[in-house]
Amino acid sequence: MSLILGIESSCDETAAALVTSDRRILAHRLAGQEEAHRPYGGVVPEIAARAHVEILPALIESVLAEAGVELDEVDAIAATAGPGLIGGVMVALLAGKGLSLSTGKPLIAVNHLEGHALSPRLVDPDLALPYLLLLASGGHCQLLEVRGVGDYRRLATTIDDAAGEAFDKAAKLLGLPYPGGPAIEELAQGGNPKAVPLPRPLIGSGEPHFSFAGLKSAVQRAVAAGKHEPADIAASFQQAMVDCMVDRTSLALEHSEAPTLVVAGGVAANRALRTALAELAKASGRAFSVPPGWLCTDNAAMIAWAGAERFAAGLVDGLDAPARARWPLDEAAEKVRGAGVKA
Repeated sequence: MSLILGIESSCDETAAALVTSDRRILAHRLAGQEEAHRPYGGVVPEIAARAHVEILPALIESVLAEAGVELDEVDAIAATAGPGLIGGVMVALLAGKGLSLSTGKPLIAVNHLEGHALSPRLVDPDLALPYLLLLASGGHCQLLEVRGVGDYRRLATTIDDAAGEAFDKAAKLLGLPYPGGPAIEELAQGGNPKAVPLPRPLIGSGEPHFSFAGLKSAVQRAVAAGKHEPADIAASFQQAMVDCMVDRTSLALEHSEAPTLVVAGGVAANRALRTALAELAKASGRAFSVPPGWLCTDNAAMIAWAGAERFAAGLVDGLDAPARARWPLDEAAEKVRGAGVKA
């Protein structure tokens, strides 16, 4: 059994966790920055990076104290090395490098997306590789075959906005607080998802990729028109997002033999999306797996677990591991059209 310290700071969540290779979460701590960014309707990179620097040392100390573990008892240090806001990414990675250098413990530079991709295996010991993954977060929306640790085949990505980004922008248009995903979901509960005619970009086109920019623009026009209740706009927008993601996932299932459909990333916490994908998996004869809501959003437990999986495979990194603003899981995937492609 190995014990991994995980560190995460790629966006606006500062987090640390201790996780064992037999799937025990000994301690995890997370500090959000919602109040600091709420006046701006989104994350301000400089504010986020400065907050990480201030918060992270105490978080690391607190998880070690909670678990009753000394730093020299840890087997490896797993730190997010990208992708994300580069200032934030550097905080976690440099902290990991410093701890690795001072203790002599191996450093594991974790791809944040791999943290999301492998997170379901932390809580579902029966989830075997390979599986088809819908990874939907604030910065990404992709369909991937997860074939092994470090082995991914991208089937689709977004050609403009990411799913979580679209939720945040729609929420801002509606005057809802940041973060937008939970705010949209709450407001949508009192709305009619058929009240506002919104587009479903690329549905029926045969195009494997995602596009949400046009949907976001349609929400902007609906809000400006003033003809619909905010709850109806929220419900209609959420339904359109779900319809798009289910349609793209259905197409990907036709091109994958993976026996299980998995959804992860912050948007996977949306209950309407979970329900729709569970129904899709059942209809296609696939098993379905999704992490609990707290593990879908950014956290250090998933980074520690990805570190544990990589450590078991002998995949460790040197102190020259770079911080990366962009870092695709499938680096061999063909580039797709779209100026705003999220790799």
